[in-house]
Amino acid sequence: MILTVTLNTALDLTYGVPELVPHASHRVSEMSERPGGKGLNVARVLSALGHRTVVTGFAGGATGTALRELLAGLSPQEPGGPDAPHGPGGTDAPEPGAAPAATAPAPITDALVTVAGNTRRTIAVVDRTTGDTTQLNEPGPLVSADEWAALLGRYEELLAGADAVALCGSLPPGIHVGAYAELVRSARTAGVPVLLDTSGEPLRRGIAARPDLIKPNADELAQLTGSREPMRATRDARRRGAHGVIASLGPDGMLAVTPDGVWQAAPPARVLGNPTGAGDSAVAGLLSGLVEGLSWPDRLRRAVALSTATVLSPTAGDFDRAAYEELLPRVGIEEHAPAAR
Repeated sequence: MILTVTLNTALDLTYGVPELVPHASHRVSEMSERPGGKGLNVARVLSALGHRTVVTGFAGGATGTALRELLAGLSPQEPGGPDAPHGPGGTDAPEPGAAPAATAPAPITDALVTVAGNTRRTIAVVDRTTGDTTQLNEPGPLVSADEWAALLGRYEELLAGADAVALCGSLPPGIHVGAYAELVRSARTAGVPVLLDTSGEPLRRGIAARPDLIKPNADELAQLTGSREPMRATRDARRRGAHGVIASLGPDGMLAVTPDGVWQAAPPARVLGNPTGAGDSAVAGLLSGLVEGLSWPDRLRRAVALSTATVLSPTAGDFDRAAYEELLPRVGIEEHAPAAR
């Protein structure tokens, strides 16, 4: 089982308009809603890859109820009950390096903690003429000390059955800036590999707790290290505490600086589309590759193929399955000189 933690969940609303014009009224041509927040996005992709996933974090109010109802609708029912073998999470796992495209979707278990405040909404307005997206993100609910303590208790319980954990996204009001560092330390004490995907001061504090992986984008990496040169910044981030650093470089792919080596992975060509959720799909690729025991080059191929296929998807945050299968063997991998500590 893979555990994802989303402290600031969201109900994601996407509006499509023929053309987005400032200071004008718009008729919405299409609308969708889904459970969101980075860790829930990761869980959705992991499920599509055949990995059982448990999601925890906070949900509350009418928006939280709607989020949980939508989340329940994502999880398939398995013959043979919850302990039946199921794709990569069961006894019939694919050979290392194989694409998990043929696996059936796996269950997503809701282990969210209920809070008194109302879960936030995010609103994406997609200009269908240009493909550009304008994003509006509400603040999350104010989380009390008792609610945070409840989350910590549930997290400790869930770690006992986890093969890996992803800590994803922003912090809601009321949560201290060192929260992710606390969660990283708990995972390391439990012996569970932990990936941290956040930004700003929560990332700075969290990296000092020595997560197994961090996955910043270029802007987050520059904010952390003060450098925009990818190799220098990635190696600097590793020296600050992370065992491995996987930097998202947008259309240029990903750069991985790890204890086992340094690689850069890139898609076969630049693509146009909506990048919303591409980083979360990359996290799902990295985590699924980790628990399946893939080599670093194969993990990076999967992460880049999933990220690119997400950009190409007509629905923001989902990945185009056919594009993923076509891209996977075509992702280029370049090995660099070993990283120095």
